[in-house]
Amino acid sequence: MKNVNIEELFFCRNNDFLNIYIPKQQNGTDYTKNTYKCGMKTFRSYVNNVAGIPTKNFKFSDCTYDFLLDYRNYLRDVKHYAESTCNNKLAVIKSYMNYVAARDISLQQFAFVIGQVPFLPVPKKQQPVIESDTALSILLNMPPNTRKGLRDKVIMSVLYDSGIRISEIVSIRIRDILSTGKNISFKIHGKGNKERIAELDEKTSALVNQYLTEFHEEMVPTDYLIYTITKGQKGAMSRRNIQKMIARYANLARKKTDLPDSVSPHTLRRTRGTLLYRDGVSLEEISRMLGHSGMQTTRDHYTSPSVEQLRKIAQKRTEAIPDEVPLWPDSEEELDEILGF
Repeated sequence: MKNVNIEELFFCRNNDFLNIYIPKQQNGTDYTKNTYKCGMKTFRSYVNNVAGIPTKNFKFSDCTYDFLLDYRNYLRDVKHYAESTCNNKLAVIKSYMNYVAARDISLQQFAFVIGQVPFLPVPKKQQPVIESDTALSILLNMPPNTRKGLRDKVIMSVLYDSGIRISEIVSIRIRDILSTGKNISFKIHGKGNKERIAELDEKTSALVNQYLTEFHEEMVPTDYLIYTITKGQKGAMSRRNIQKMIARYANLARKKTDLPDSVSPHTLRRTRGTLLYRDGVSLEEISRMLGHSGMQTTRDHYTSPSVEQLRKIAQKRTEAIPDEVPLWPDSEEELDEILGF
């Protein structure tokens, strides 16, 4: 690349950003790193294949407000990504620019300009929860009484009881079991490597103890709690496997009960938090249990009242509303007036 200053090229800090900044300075997980990597790849593909600019020629000065705005609109209008997905990919580029601008003050003008590109408005949708205790019980009891069924039942029960994320359950190792017996607890490694304790109730603990006897007889500290064996090697079960497993049991459960159209690991987490709120548990306690960094997230997504609660609210302070009256009065004069005679 003759007569080209490497430091001017937009992607010159990409390797440092993904492999040093995200995992080591931001304490990002592998999942976070892969999300950012995917975002950077999507943007590079747009630069190369849509804007027609080779990577070796694309400079920070080329990433203008209009350029990034066109990229955002391309994701929405051509790729037909959801608004939230477009915003996530846009946020990756803004985060990258903030990183490089912090290292080189001459780039701060570019970071400031693209930082003004607005995110797409995302319509607020009430995410579904499993409203019925009966439906929830049917779902959690769908796995058969087999060795594999025990594993699946433990996965779903732990996800619901503890309210942990799918990324957190696949990361649990045997060494993260802090107590055994009637009430098991786990050390959970959450977002940003924040640790918290997840307590299980007696019924879930009994299932986990049964599972440990069947699947972890030697209790090797470094083994993953939920694992698969590939080519003779134990490894953490993938999130995709768990998502597919829960969706499969939900489809079977729908033959017996009503469930939301889509049931995922996060549905169990959201259901747990929402039902605790409806039972009068404080937002602070729910937020701490779910590992939220602040109570606003808990308030925004886990505080929907039940239909019964809404019905009770609707019946309060309604004394001024007139009582029901007969449609056709007994008085002939009133009836004539209603009928227009």
